Amino acid sequence: MIEPLIEAIRARQAILFVGAGVSRNLGLPSWGELIKEMAVQLEYDPMVFERHGDYLELAEYYQIKKTSIGQLRSWMDRTWHAEEERVDSSKIHQAIVDLGCPMIYTTNYDRWIEIAFRRRNKPLVKIANVGDFTKIRDGIPQLIKFHGDFADDSSLVLTEASYFERLAFESPLDIKLRSDSIGRTILFVGYSLSDVNIRYLLYKLYCLWAKSAFAAARPKSYMFLSRPNPVQQAILEQRGIVPIVSESDDAKAGLGDFLEQLLRHASPTIT
Repeated sequence: MIEPLIEAIRARQAILFVGAGVSRNLGLPSWGELIKEMAVQLEYDPMVFERHGDYLELAEYYQIKKTSIGQLRSWMDRTWHAEEERVDSSKIHQAIVDLGCPMIYTTNYDRWIEIAFRRRNKPLVKIANVGDFTKIRDGIPQLIKFHGDFADDSSLVLTEASYFERLAFESPLDIKLRSDSIGRTILFVGYSLSDVNIRYLLYKLYCLWAKSAFAAARPKSYMFLSRPNPVQQAILEQRGIVPIVSESDDAKAGLGDFLEQLLRHASPTIT
């Protein structure tokens, strides 16, 4: 069933889309923990603060009170990336490097993918805004930070306002994704359909083909799920995405094993 994915990776016609589940495997905090840090910086009781709104509203309030998210971004960058050598033992991140996908999209803010490439002495171009497009070079893998990067506070999709702007799906990064995805297979890892961001993204990508007379020509795309979910699987299939369900009860081990197995099958022509 995944032979088209293997062939796409061999031909370097696959895009890897990396979500928060991949970062959590290195111990990065959940949204709930991030909200607690916002509360601390705003001198709120975290339990009281969390009851005042959803995560996007609370992030928006934080920015209003602090006038910027700089302090929070600094805390995230400093706290999340201690002990860079941890990435060396992450089977998931090592497989991401070795798969050789020409484009890696991620909705994660963290720098672990960049760190994994750097520690392996592998070239990588990071793209977080339209100015970074000038850095694209033939043969050099691209990391597209779809929800922003710590090096550019204005690029971070963290507050309610930035999220609403993202929903327009008309930023330079959105246009690039639409162009990149035409004719290529996409593999989504580290995501759950409980995340409305990814549901919206999948819907928009589906619409690109659904409204075309050439919908039948759309390459197959795939999403790795850490556990069976018949509702999510049916929705994925309706959107033209093939679900791949983990064979392990351990989400981290399951994804690592899947990526390593994928790499073994695709490796004969990967250099």
